Amino acid sequence: MAIQFGREICGDLATAAGREWLVTNGCGGYASGTVAGILTRRYHGLLMAALKPPLDRTLLLAKLDETVTYGHHQYPLFANQWATGVIEPPGNNYLESFHLDGTIPVWHFAIADARLEKRIWMQPGANTTYIFYRLQRASQPLTLSLKALVNYRQCHHLAAANHRQMEISPIATGVSIKAFPQAIPFYLFAPGAEIELSHQWHYGFELAIEKQRGQDYQEDHLQVVTFRRILNPGDSLAVVATTDSLVRGDGYTALKARQTYEQNLLKQAESKFAKEKGSKAYQLAKKAPFWVKQLVLAADQFIVSRPLPEGGEGKTIIAGYPWFSDWGRDTMIALPGLTLCTGRVDVARTILQTFARYVDGGMLPNTFGEAGETLFYNTVDATLWYFQAIRAYFEATGDQRLVAELWPVLVDIVNWHCRGTRHRIHMDPKDGLLYAGEPGVQLTWMDAKVGDWVVTPRIGKPVEVNALWYNALEIMAELAEVVGESGREYGDMAGRAAAGFRQFWNAEANYCYDVIHGPLGDDPSLRPNQIFAVSLPHSPLPPQQQRSIVDACARKLFTTHGLRSLSPNHPQYQGIYQGDLVQRDGAYHQGTVWGWLLGPFVIAYWRAYGDLEGAQSFLEPISHHLHNHGLGTLSEIFDGNPPFTPRGCIAQAWTVAEVLRAAALLKIKS
Repeated sequence: MAIQFGREICGDLATAAGREWLVTNGCGGYASGTVAGILTRRYHGLLMAALKPPLDRTLLLAKLDETVTYGHHQYPLFANQWATGVIEPPGNNYLESFHLDGTIPVWHFAIADARLEKRIWMQPGANTTYIFYRLQRASQPLTLSLKALVNYRQCHHLAAANHRQMEISPIATGVSIKAFPQAIPFYLFAPGAEIELSHQWHYGFELAIEKQRGQDYQEDHLQVVTFRRILNPGDSLAVVATTDSLVRGDGYTALKARQTYEQNLLKQAESKFAKEKGSKAYQLAKKAPFWVKQLVLAADQFIVSRPLPEGGEGKTIIAGYPWFSDWGRDTMIALPGLTLCTGRVDVARTILQTFARYVDGGMLPNTFGEAGETLFYNTVDATLWYFQAIRAYFEATGDQRLVAELWPVLVDIVNWHCRGTRHRIHMDPKDGLLYAGEPGVQLTWMDAKVGDWVVTPRIGKPVEVNALWYNALEIMAELAEVVGESGREYGDMAGRAAAGFRQFWNAEANYCYDVIHGPLGDDPSLRPNQIFAVSLPHSPLPPQQQRSIVDACARKLFTTHGLRSLSPNHPQYQGIYQGDLVQRDGAYHQGTVWGWLLGPFVIAYWRAYGDLEGAQSFLEPISHHLHNHGLGTLSEIFDGNPPFTPRGCIAQAWTVAEVLRAAALLKIKS
């Protein structure tokens, strides 16, 4: 199951361009591209630096165009797609194989009898990317020439040349680049290479996926330097792209450090719970298969540092690469899988403490602005997932001290929800359920909005929100005893919510309404949201209704990669996620499959039926997806129609997390 391809993939340009790699640095920066080497997204580049960690992600080094001179012949190893539609040169013709070494992408180029290896990784905690070349085999010297193409623009936007002039200065073993007087300088180092400065714009790179998505899709990049070095067999050349002027290019040492870092992540996942007193529910099987171990490494890519307002360093979770920032909802859903199932309880603790600082009006923030200054509190469920994340942490660790520290925050959150907070979020005193919503605002995870159009407004009492509310109240009753207080009040509130939850049952359809008490009444649409009334630790439903929900979701919503967001029988179902922004967001929660829902579904199935082997059979086929789209990780979404083509982000935190959590609970083995 190792992630590796030969010429059958590498030699097919369309297929190789459709498989993408990702490396990250733990502070929001990343590098990403395609196996073929073609830029197909605005988010592709060798250094997308987080200039205000973990955000303000800025493209600095777009690519290196490599050319080899060997035996008096030149061999271009790169490929570019131009605005004319032409792909020139087709450098992937020399690509013999590709594989992942942990998360490190590795290319092998065959040039006559020579073999050149290329690796890319980032230094943890720094906006620093290493591009490392080593001549593994040759019968004569080989000259490697690298043209560095740079830019300086925010990750979500493209940039044209527009006669821009950058300041390019030679420095020891490299070059310094300053895009404009106020810009942060960055550096390219290549110790041992000849250095030839230039200032030449390359016009009209065409980004195929941006074109498919109805976005602007052409960009220019500036060639600032060419590095050259003659290599003999065993020789290497490291190019370092960085915002740190003190970094130097010791490629072998940096590679060893990165490999050791990833080996330690695997060891931590394997050994942590031997020392813990808490539940083993979050411990991966001792003989976990390769794909589960690969997801342990993928999990690390989402965990990043976030500076705290009062100073110090917190932790958070990037929702997805290449474009999402850290989201409150996604962070709390993903926390158990990304941290507890990987043995990183210290990270889990810090994330919970970090977000406690941002609670306002009894709510967790939904998102942080790209520059980090603005917080948005347009979410009803992120705060409720916070309770579940704390419960999972306590179940795994037995850490009473953290529960006591966060207890006042939790009490304040419940009080705010009882008396009412933003966006008409409040407990209805008539039935103990939560009501949320107002026109023009999207509050649940089904949050697509285009202009003033909220695609799935779900105003009223959404089913998963109230499953989470009931679960949170039961958690409060449990944790009250941990901190030496009475949980009776919360237990009584949970009892009222459970009684009120009976209103969700649609006896005619034999599953739950998606929303009740909305402006148009009760919504009978079959959506996956009700699965949480079964998968969460505390369910307000009797066993027979739990099984009926699982059956309905299995028959109409389940796919290999997750659950559809709407039944194909619904008149508004859209089975293909494509087109421009309006078309895509119109389909986002109207039939599109969401990978993160696979975990709750298989857990709900196991709890409802007690069929461990059956639950495992639902989960294990997702392992094949690690070889497609985002390599070694799991995608955000998929088409609702077969063959369930992956779409959206190539790497999504809650998809990886919920599959890992399910794999741990079901003890998936080799």
